[in-house]
Amino acid sequence: MQLKPIGVIHSPYKEQGQAPRQGRLQLDISEIEVFPEFAEGLKDIEKNSHLIVLYWCDRGTRDKLLTTTPMDDRVRGVFSTRSPHRPNPIAFDVVDLIGREGNRLVVRGMDALDGSPLLDIKPYSYELDAILPGEVEGNRE
Repeated sequence: MQLKPIGVIHSPYKEQGQAPRQGRLQLDISEIEVFPEFAEGLKDIEKNSHLIVLYWCDRGTRDKLLTTTPMDDRVRGVFSTRSPHRPNPIAFDVVDLIGREGNRLVVRGMDALDGSPLLDIKPYSYELDAILPGEVEGNRE
């Protein structure tokens, strides 16, 4: 399996420790640069108010299976946390799309470090991506 970056994320967070715990809770602006050879894939992206951004935590540690979180000092399995330190450090943010300038997207709500490789962009759909309280298998229409 090989992943190919489709762009790079430009954010105000230059090093670990500067990024917020959760980007959705911040008002900082970031820019997603899509490489020119993939820019055609941005057609009609402005029709979306929110995007799911998948990126690679290239400065994460890849050998951790146990970790603690900022909210709890108990040791937990990495797959039960959102830690960037994991065997395959794939991360995602749900961001507000503020605007598009050619192959660049201006967004709010990222927690990626500056220079993080962009893996993919998908439209966020409240109807498909939000799980409502009490929603269980079989109750969906």
